Amino acid sequence: MIDVVLPCLNEAAALPWVLDRMPDGHRPIVVDNGSTDGSAGIAAAHGALVVHEPRRGFGAACHAGLAAATAEVVCFMDADASLDPGELPRVVDGLATADLVLGRRRPTSLAAWPVHARLGNAVLARSLNRRAGTRLHDLGPMRAMRREALEDLALTDMRFGYPLEMVLRAAGAGWRINELDVAYHPREGRSKVTGTVRGTMRAVRDMRRVLAEHDVPVKTVVGAHR
Repeated sequence: MIDVVLPCLNEAAALPWVLDRMPDGHRPIVVDNGSTDGSAGIAAAHGALVVHEPRRGFGAACHAGLAAATAEVVCFMDADASLDPGELPRVVDGLATADLVLGRRRPTSLAAWPVHARLGNAVLARSLNRRAGTRLHDLGPMRAMRREALEDLALTDMRFGYPLEMVLRAAGAGWRINELDVAYHPREGRSKVTGTVRGTMRAVRDMRRVLAEHDVPVKTVVGAHR
């Protein structure tokens, strides 16, 4: 069994598609982060384990999902239908040669990834690569790793800096980090981050704060699958 953590804030329109496409052997853990649109009930009706996290923040939701996970391997992905759960087995298979596998987003249309969001991601990726010695192109929201190893990293960020902190601490621990391409679709509804310039800048600010707080020695083995 693979556990799949899906942080969720008002994703009622997207959850049925996402959960219906969850591969066999992958258990969805939907972490409801204060939804007001019935997301939690929809997730439960589609067979997901629902965890309630009242503390607002993407990182807070991820922490709660990890605490609920029990499988040897845990994945994270967005719950907004921008990513296809059908690609999870390929990402998990990448753990045969890596400790952390990131899905490098390949947009299926111009609408899938607004220009301001791509630019923000590119700036952060360059900053990460300089700091940690990685050669990554994307801080991919679909990712897989071994649960106990992730717990040992002792991540602390409760906001949008969580995904970046994961990569930085993994780099510092000498993890092999790989990325492979995954399709990136237009999401259902408006994104809390990429849907507005303000949201994107807030996420970039959180991630820059995480970069400033972590002094990471360069000892990571990184590969890229295209």
